[in-house]
Amino acid sequence: MIFDAVADFLEQLPEGGVLIGLDIGTKTIGTAFCDAGWTFASPADLIRRSKFSKDKALLSAAIATRPTRGIVIGLPLNMDGSESPRSQSSRAFARNIADLGLPILLRDERWSTQAVERDMIAADMSRAKRAEKIDSGAAAFILQGAIDALTIG
Repeated sequence: MIFDAVADFLEQLPEGGVLIGLDIGTKTIGTAFCDAGWTFASPADLIRRSKFSKDKALLSAAIATRPTRGIVIGLPLNMDGSESPRSQSSRAFARNIADLGLPILLRDERWSTQAVERDMIAADMSRAKRAEKIDSGAAAFILQGAIDALTIG
């Protein structure tokens, strides 16, 4: 099932558990995982996009590495909160992976990439290293926001 509301997603996870966060791009999918206690999110592997079937197989393999209970996907909204063509692409991706059998939360991702890049620049990370790490860092940022909302909510 796909949810826009944190409370509805939370009902599907009565015992908590590991969550995977995804930052869906046109060329890559950044991934991140959180601990089962929903304390912190950490960047994970980057999936380089190709055919959807291959992307889904790589995502499924990543999910299988941990006892994953749910998926959080960044939803790229316009600054006024309206949906964009990229939002529709993220929603379509969520529909296409729904058969993985895990609840999916679509989470506002405005400013996630900029926030992560700002932190990377502050840490004096090279431009090349930032390019390699930004999408998984954004996935961790999105996932951290979601787990913060789940535990406060």
